[in-house]
Amino acid sequence: MAPELKFPLNVGQIDDVQELQKSRKNKIPNRFVRDMAERPMQAMIPLPLSSSLPVIDLKKLMEGNNEEFHYEIMKLSTSCEEWGFFQVINHGIDLDLLEKIEKVAMDFFMLPIEEKQKYPMAPGTVQGYGQAFVFSEDQKLDWCNMFALGLIPHSIRNPTLWPANPPMFSDTVEAYSVEIRKLCKDLLRFIALSLRLKENVFEEMFGESVQAIRMNYYPACPRPDLVLGLSPHSDGSALTVLQQGKGSTVGLQILKDNKWIPIQPVKNALVINIGDTIEVLTNGRYKSSEHRAVTHKEKDRLSIVTFYAPSYEIEIGPMEEMVDENNPCKFRRYNHGEYSRHYVTNKLQGKKTLDFAKISPNKSF
Repeated sequence: MAPELKFPLNVGQIDDVQELQKSRKNKIPNRFVRDMAERPMQAMIPLPLSSSLPVIDLKKLMEGNNEEFHYEIMKLSTSCEEWGFFQVINHGIDLDLLEKIEKVAMDFFMLPIEEKQKYPMAPGTVQGYGQAFVFSEDQKLDWCNMFALGLIPHSIRNPTLWPANPPMFSDTVEAYSVEIRKLCKDLLRFIALSLRLKENVFEEMFGESVQAIRMNYYPACPRPDLVLGLSPHSDGSALTVLQQGKGSTVGLQILKDNKWIPIQPVKNALVINIGDTIEVLTNGRYKSSEHRAVTHKEKDRLSIVTFYAPSYEIEIGPMEEMVDENNPCKFRRYNHGEYSRHYVTNKLQGKKTLDFAKISPNKSF
C-alpha cells in the first residue's frame, strides 16, 4: 500500500495574501517580511544572464536519429548537468489547452475567499487551498496562495477538493494532466539517452508514477523588496513541469554560481527542472537546482506546476552505471515514499531535504 503523505499542520490563522492585497494597505504584515539575508535584492540581479537558460526543441528529439537529434541530446545533457533547468519548445501540447488551464486556475483564484476555503489544505493532507510547509508561529510566510491536487495514482486523490466552480475546472485539469504525463515520459526517455542508458529505464523503474498539480497565485505586493513569493528550495520529484501564466512578470529565479538568475519566459515554452530523485539516480551527475519566486509591485503572476515522481513503493538509489572509482556512491538507497514523507514534513530550506539521502564520502552501502 502506498505510504500516506502528510503535510505539516496549519499553524495559527494564516493571512490570505489576496485578501491583504484587496485591503490596499502598504504595510506588509511582519509574518511575510524576510530577514535581510533572504530578501530579493532585485536591483543586484544580473538580468542579462536570464537568456542563458537552455531551450530544448522536443520536435527535433522526437524526429529521430539525425544530426539535429544528437545536437539536441548534447544540449539536454549540458542543461541537466550545469543548470538542472531548461525550457522546452515544440512540446506538442495544444496551445488552446495551455490557455484553458490558465483560465480555470485564474478563475478559481478569483472566487470569493469563502468559496475557496471550502477546499482547505487541512492538517495531515497534501492537497487543497492555502499555504504549505508551515510549521511554526514565527516562520516567515510566502506571498503566495496555492491550490494543490493529487492526480495519479487515483488512490491519492481527494474528490472533495475538486471544485465544481469554475465549471470546466475538473475536465480541464484532467485533459491537461494527460498531456503533461506524456511529456514527462518523453523527456525521461531522452534524459536516459543523454546518459547513454536504455531509453525506457526510468519508466520501467518508476512503476505507476505519481503525479500532482499545484497552482500558484502571486498577487502584486506593495513591497516586493521585503517578501518572497516562494521560498528557496529544490523539488523532490523526478521532473517538474512549470507553466508560467501568459503575460506574467518574471518571477522564477534559479540559484547558479551563487547568484539568483531570473528566468525570462519563452513564448509557448514550458520550463522543466530536474528533481532530487534524478540527482540521486544519476549519483549527482544531473543536479536538482535551488530556485525561488519573487513578486512584483504592480502585477500579479500565475504559475501551474506539475510534479512527476516514482511510485511511493519503489526503492531509490544511484544506478550502477552512474557509480565507479572516479564517481563513488554519494547517496544511500531508500524507499521513495519515505523520502516523500520527509520532504513534505520539512519547511523549504534550499536543498537541505536532500541531506536525507546523502552518505559520507568514506562510507558505502
